[in-house]
Amino acid sequence: MLNAEVAKRRDEAISRGVGMMTQIYADRALNSEVWDIEGNRYIDFAAGIAVVNTGHCHPKVMAAVANQMTKFTHTCHQVMPYENYIRLAERLNDKVPGPWKKKTIFVTTGAEACENAIKIARIATGRDAVIAFGGSFHGRTFMGMALTGKVEPYKKGFGSMMPGVFHVPFPMGPQGISTKDALAGIEKLFKADLDPARVAAIIFEPVQGEGGFNPAPTDLVKAIRALCDQHGIVMIADEVQTGFARTGHLFAMESHGVAADLTTMAKGLAGGLPLAAVTGKAELMDAANPGGLGGTYAGNPLGIAAANAVLDVIEEEDLCARANELGSRLKQRLEAIRSTAPEIVDIRGPGFMVAVEFANPGTKEPDAGFTGRVRLEALKRGLLLLTCGVYGNVVRFLAPITIPDAHFAEAMDILEASIAAARQG
Repeated sequence: MLNAEVAKRRDEAISRGVGMMTQIYADRALNSEVWDIEGNRYIDFAAGIAVVNTGHCHPKVMAAVANQMTKFTHTCHQVMPYENYIRLAERLNDKVPGPWKKKTIFVTTGAEACENAIKIARIATGRDAVIAFGGSFHGRTFMGMALTGKVEPYKKGFGSMMPGVFHVPFPMGPQGISTKDALAGIEKLFKADLDPARVAAIIFEPVQGEGGFNPAPTDLVKAIRALCDQHGIVMIADEVQTGFARTGHLFAMESHGVAADLTTMAKGLAGGLPLAAVTGKAELMDAANPGGLGGTYAGNPLGIAAANAVLDVIEEEDLCARANELGSRLKQRLEAIRSTAPEIVDIRGPGFMVAVEFANPGTKEPDAGFTGRVRLEALKRGLLLLTCGVYGNVVRFLAPITIPDAHFAEAMDILEASIAAARQG
């Protein structure tokens, strides 16, 4: 088979609404390497959008899934429960930041996790309004779209969003938006449009993912915590992309010295299998009546088995420390490249959740065209990169945290050559 042949079939069979970054079709993968159906090899700096943090086909994760497959693949936990579901919940209750008693629910996707966190906050508080941030991404369901702070492509053409959702600015250094601006946005909202006594939740990403890998400053996180405490609002940390060692901590909120009331997670939780969760204060998590939370596939046994193995791998291989080491090396290399590439205006992100932002050296305007050329030049050389950001001018680096040193070094050489080629093009 050829990629072009399958691409033609894809165009005939799959909705155009499912976006495609490449027309390269995967055949097999191992750790940080992927081979397409034509036998071409790529170094994967996408990891399925921060999903396979423990690498493609990690042997311990694969063994756990294979073992579970010999027993059963589905009973629906609400019909006939299973012990490893409870064990994973116990582990998350212990590991998610916060000194209080916690409980957990499992669902299937990150959007579902965020949606359920809002449901929990609403029923626990008896309120309906939610505050989210510009540049955020929380999913493609209607509540997820409403929470997301980016119109195109996520909201465009889909009509009215869910009511009761309000957006305020999120700090973005290159765009000149500060913590002060974000807090002023909330204050203005409370003065002009929204009684804080109506607000059920404030939801934010500790590091914005799709929005451009903008880290939430600690002073903002602490200010949100104080506002939530003052007004009885539920603080929700969306750790769907930041979770599971990506930022140098198991959860990004660990670096801020305060904890959210509810934490959403997915992506890296189950090493490639669809599994998501909400973990939070027990009294909030118990607010819904039996049957109000859950789902047919929520906490699928294969995903649960994989997630327990993922947590083991993170601990045994000390992947939090590995993420900090790799992130430091990546930033050093990007700083060296910046000396010959004035298009680089910012290098940011904690741990191995690093991004580089590009702008036109003359006008200082965000340069999505240059960013796209960097991605395509890298792809031609065998390196898979992702772009993101409100202006499409950011490359985010999401290689598996288990990437071997030799592959990392190879990827850095490709990245440098790709930026140089993009400058000439």
